Amino acid sequence: MNAPANLTAVLLVVAVTVGIGGYGLRSRSTPDFYVASRTVSPLRNAAAVSGEYVSAASYLGIAGLLATYGSTMLWYGIGYTAGYLVLLVLVAAPLRRSGAYTVSDFAEARLGSMAVRRTATVFVVLIGLLYQVPQLVGAGLALHTALGAPAWSGTVLVAAVVLVSVITGGMRSVTLVQSVQYWLKLTALAVPALALLLVWRGVWHPSGGPSPLPVAHAAGGHDGGQGLYGVYSLMVALFLGTMGLPHVTARFYTNPDGRAARRTTVGVLGLLGVFYLLPEVYGGLGRLYAPGPAAADRAADTEVLLLPGRLVPGTTGQLLTALVVAGAFAAFLSACSGLALSVAAVLSQDLFGGDVRGFRRAAAPAVLVPCAIALLLSGSGMSVAHEVGLIFSVAASTFCPLLVLGIWWRRLTAAGAVAGMLVGGGLSAAALTLTLLGVGGTGWVGALLAEPAAWSVPAAFLTMVGGSLLTPGRVPAAASVMLARLHLPEALAAGPADRSAADGDRSSAVPARSSRDGHH
Repeated sequence: MNAPANLTAVLLVVAVTVGIGGYGLRSRSTPDFYVASRTVSPLRNAAAVSGEYVSAASYLGIAGLLATYGSTMLWYGIGYTAGYLVLLVLVAAPLRRSGAYTVSDFAEARLGSMAVRRTATVFVVLIGLLYQVPQLVGAGLALHTALGAPAWSGTVLVAAVVLVSVITGGMRSVTLVQSVQYWLKLTALAVPALALLLVWRGVWHPSGGPSPLPVAHAAGGHDGGQGLYGVYSLMVALFLGTMGLPHVTARFYTNPDGRAARRTTVGVLGLLGVFYLLPEVYGGLGRLYAPGPAAADRAADTEVLLLPGRLVPGTTGQLLTALVVAGAFAAFLSACSGLALSVAAVLSQDLFGGDVRGFRRAAAPAVLVPCAIALLLSGSGMSVAHEVGLIFSVAASTFCPLLVLGIWWRRLTAAGAVAGMLVGGGLSAAALTLTLLGVGGTGWVGALLAEPAAWSVPAAFLTMVGGSLLTPGRVPAAASVMLARLHLPEALAAGPADRSAADGDRSSAVPARSSRDGHH
């Protein structure tokens, strides 16, 4: 690889990120830092959501898994996109109408319970921190592949840039950065993909040597019933886990109203649908032109970075590679920024006072803790896409039941919600831990642990429903009013009904905060 060109690409992405983030210096108020004062247009928000959602798993991991295991891995791209369809139908508009800043705010306002808020906060922090780890590990791997630099340097570089962006501008600046980075990532994959397809079809014969001949790939796939179970369980995790990702749900609080939240989600479906055509191109060509089977899933994650130079020799191939490297670092930065924002928001609300100063204080652990974990796990051999899939299982097993039942079922109680989150989150988190430790092997036990969503999500729903039915006397008195607020258009739900939905000792926090930014 051409290290100078790749280094220039990385530095340009960092400079653009920091430069555009300077716009965030205009952020001064609490609403600016938490929800960009709820003034983000649907088109910009759709690009920002897509920008932070297209992470290391999407940019590097899907192509690597396709190159290694074949067409079964196409479900990753489908699942990542289809999760927004479920979110559009069930969650997007009501969640915006709640007036919340965070999932913890929503949970407390809906159920009037500090126990629910604290439980939700724990899982927001857990998911947000764990999701950053594969992004930071991927950054180290990419920098090592592109420049030959130590893996830790990429991890530290991304963490430092993210910390500066979050502290200086909060949601306002990060929104603008992520919307620009989506288009950068799309271009960085699309232009080399077009060139590679021209080479593959024989339309373009680059100078410097003939096109490489296709080589049979010997990597195996998944077997029998275990493989089929893994596909279905992965679909459950990706379809239902999207709504449980704290950095995704936080985006819908920045829309002006529920209608804008729905329009944002439709835009996201279109933008992601276009983007996820591209990793399949790299994965398919990588499977055809790879010099041999990948030694490990982590090695396969470099397929996107290596393929342009493999098919297009000379200066042109080096420039295409540099473009791909630039897009990869945009993916790491945008995903980590959104995750750090979501974690800092809930930590600030619950531990640091909830103001701008508290937000900035909370940003440090939100970035530095996953950075430390990533440095410890940098030698792991697991694919970033599979690691992210496991985290989707945790999200689907905790916040999906809470949001769906909280929005659509009046009889949900605080006791049921806490029990469901603890059961679903505990089971999926235990499976994630055991999988990372290598427990289970290749049999059914290993398959059930590697893809736990098929059993952990139903367990969470059943526990949440059962716990609520066993505590009928604890249904919040204002449940009907709150549900009206979630489902009626803002013009009809505003006024005294809005205020009464906030009855309770701490549940008034959401409407009170909303009133400060003019959307109560």
